[in-house]
Amino acid sequence: MTGFSLELTDEQRELRDWVHGFARDVVRPAAAEWDEREETPWPVIQEAAKIGLYGFESLADLFGDPSGLSLQIANEELFWGDAGIGMALFGTSLAVAGIFAAGTQEQLFEWVPQCFGDKDAPKVAAFCVSEPQAGSDVSGLRTRARYDEAKDEWVISGQKAWITNGGIANVHVVVASVEPELGARGQAAFVVPPGTKGLEAGRKIKKLGLRASHTADVFLDEVRVPGSCLLGGREKLEGRLAKARERLAAAEAAASGTKEQRTAQAQGQAQQAAMATFEVSRPTVGAQALGIARAAYEYALEYAGQREAFGRTIIENQAIAFALADIRTEIEMVRLLIWQASWMARNGKPFDAAQGSMSKLRAGELAVAASEKAIQILGGAGYSREHPVERMYRDAKIYTIFEGTSEIQRLVIARAISGKYIR
Repeated sequence: MTGFSLELTDEQRELRDWVHGFARDVVRPAAAEWDEREETPWPVIQEAAKIGLYGFESLADLFGDPSGLSLQIANEELFWGDAGIGMALFGTSLAVAGIFAAGTQEQLFEWVPQCFGDKDAPKVAAFCVSEPQAGSDVSGLRTRARYDEAKDEWVISGQKAWITNGGIANVHVVVASVEPELGARGQAAFVVPPGTKGLEAGRKIKKLGLRASHTADVFLDEVRVPGSCLLGGREKLEGRLAKARERLAAAEAAASGTKEQRTAQAQGQAQQAAMATFEVSRPTVGAQALGIARAAYEYALEYAGQREAFGRTIIENQAIAFALADIRTEIEMVRLLIWQASWMARNGKPFDAAQGSMSKLRAGELAVAASEKAIQILGGAGYSREHPVERMYRDAKIYTIFEGTSEIQRLVIARAISGKYIR
């Protein structure tokens, strides 16, 4: 019988060391510059492409790990280097994941290479879901897609908000509603090819953190894409919509109470289905936040061991030493939670207690707490831009907001453990 082990394989250790070396030697030296410039770090992306870290093959290798850990190991190390540049590199993977999840094999081979470009001319891709009135409430998307049978084209109209790589992407993957009354089950994903008319980006959003990652709204004005750009194909969509209609009708027939209660129940079921989709990607977001937390902790630990006050290094004071001990303990705990959720997702194990949301919740809040504590340990020096912990603090905050706020994570967890549609 094989014993239980948490030891990484040789391949996983090599991956960790390889990405860590790139983060240390290429990402960190460039981090302050691109944060200050608030521009996409194309030279860093190209360098990553040249060594094989940025591209379809490397992402396929990460996804292919049967343990589910390789993707999280790479994310933790890269975001340990810098979160803004890390997001500039990994933002494309969101669109690739969307194509992989919903697309056919033919669509995968056609579009994913165009998401990355090549080492001489790297490209980025964008995954467009959130809207001004539908962030956490993914069942409330207002972007619509209608089918023009005469031309075999889908016509998409709407506005997407806070889109990573929005407008500068070579490929945009857009989620739109084809039957709004079905909520999240009435949605479909479409590839918008490069140069498609009607897709325009709003102004680039100035952000508190992740400044090296481009973020903008995306406007779709009667955007026409070929029928083949519907991910999964029309036959699969029609089958899914038919099942969704049956489920909705059955739920309405079985429900008792007022019309408002039946509507709330139907919306709740749709929202839960959408949340289950996001649940699988949340450990990856958690790994990114963990990288920030670890970077802040390590910087504060080194500083506390060198900084002297009242005739001794400040780490010799219990207040400092205990704070660092608590952060390190949390880092180890959160990593295990992320790894557990990643293994479950990769091996098809159900998140019976919303373990994906648990990992993202704890990692995001740890990133904020660890970077804030690092600033406190450095004192006035930590508040200045002479040290990177202030940038880490700015970068960390978004991890309690995007991919579901901390409040939404707690809501998802509460619903999972109670079996109730808690509002």
